[in-house]
Amino acid sequence: MLLAGLTVLTSCNRTENEINTLQQQVWKNPESAKAYLLLGNAYARAQRYGEASEAYKKALVINPDLDEPLHALGAVAFNQKNYTEAQKYFQKHLEHSPKDSLRLYDLGNVSMQLGQFDKAAKLYSESIENSDAFTDAHYNLAVCYIRTGRRAEAQAIYEWLLVKNNYLALSLQKHLKKEVR
Repeated sequence: MLLAGLTVLTSCNRTENEINTLQQQVWKNPESAKAYLLLGNAYARAQRYGEASEAYKKALVINPDLDEPLHALGAVAFNQKNYTEAQKYFQKHLEHSPKDSLRLYDLGNVSMQLGQFDKAAKLYSESIENSDAFTDAHYNLAVCYIRTGRRAEAQAIYEWLLVKNNYLALSLQKHLKKEVR
């Protein structure tokens, strides 16, 4: 037990040291978008989401063409369950690369959390069109289908997942059984 506590304490000290070092880099070079981005990432790893958001926003002020802070701001908002805010940032992130499977998937996840199942299904379908082997997108698409009464389509994805990813197939089977009750 003591060893586990010591490991956690060491990890916390390492994170704080990293943040302190990155803060000094920002203070020395306040016009560096990259420095703010790195600082934001360190804050996010430490789950200091408010500070992470501020660092990412400063990076965008310095360089509005940056793509990474948009995704990071969306992820921070998503982790805080601020799905409307996350949707805004993920939408802007998608505009930089409209066919990117992961960007479509992220926006689909936010839409699903907001209860926008038809929109989420469309985004997951587009994600799959660009990356057919994306099993998580298939799984989430099936969940949307279940939520919108498209059971046969969800069942087809379940059967596909049995071959591709048994873990996701079993999880989806639970959703399908729950809907039958």
